[in-house]
Amino acid sequence: MTGRSAPLSVPGPLVSDAWLAERLGQPGLVVFDASVGAHRGTARRIPGARPFDLDGELSDHSAPLPHTMPAAVAFADVMQTLGLDEDSTVVVYDGAGLYSSARAWWMLRVMGFDNVAVLDGGLPAWTAADRSVEYTTAAYTGPRGTFTAHPRPGLLVDAAAVTAALADPATAVLDARSRGRFAGTTPEPRLGLRGGHMPGAVNLPFTDLQGADGLLHSPAALRQIFEMAAGDRKTLYLSCGSGVTACVLALGATLAGYHELAVYDGSWSDWGQPSPHRPVTTAPEEETV
Repeated sequence: MTGRSAPLSVPGPLVSDAWLAERLGQPGLVVFDASVGAHRGTARRIPGARPFDLDGELSDHSAPLPHTMPAAVAFADVMQTLGLDEDSTVVVYDGAGLYSSARAWWMLRVMGFDNVAVLDGGLPAWTAADRSVEYTTAAYTGPRGTFTAHPRPGLLVDAAAVTAALADPATAVLDARSRGRFAGTTPEPRLGLRGGHMPGAVNLPFTDLQGADGLLHSPAALRQIFEMAAGDRKTLYLSCGSGVTACVLALGATLAGYHELAVYDGSWSDWGQPSPHRPVTTAPEEETV
């Protein structure tokens, strides 16, 4: 019997190291390393992984804020340069475990690409399972891909939309930063930003979605976590320091069954600026619904 095999599809927004290991090297499968900071550019990768450089070309450096989403044309050009095709299957991971890979997943969804999943536990889970690695930085030198961006408005929002969401009783604004940063007792890592949080926002540190092993909790457990934070509100606006770990909340909320989600692209790097003087509070009672 001859014929072309059916294209590979991810089973959902999250895959295990076992799932990826069984399919690594299959035609059409693209693995992206979306590590940032100290983990970016380390000389170890899942075999064949390509760089999804959130600190570099996959942020808009003409914008005043870090990790700003590039324009659709610029994003598509980078994806084509990295060999991404319209019918590719994508798995993204990062060297920290589950930190910046969800940002890459969300950006691809923002640009209309859905056949993408995050590797649960990232590179630490991969190496803990004694999977093979290559001792070289993520790279790609193959042919140009056919990816075309189809932007979805509303998945990334600005301060004006967040201001409206804070006044909407049907919407919860969840802040993925640490409890200390949310309360204003821990200094912000970016100079010049005010401490505290948006009045009416709810603190849900992105690390609360993960177990001690670095893997995400089960969908049922995630649902309980989000319901404790958001109550019966079904629309969630997600924020963090610069729009990266807010996407971990977006991933967890998707697994928990939420569908009305938006990420604040500027996040606290925008809201916490001294000017314009948007409202900020450190009142602890704001942490609960």
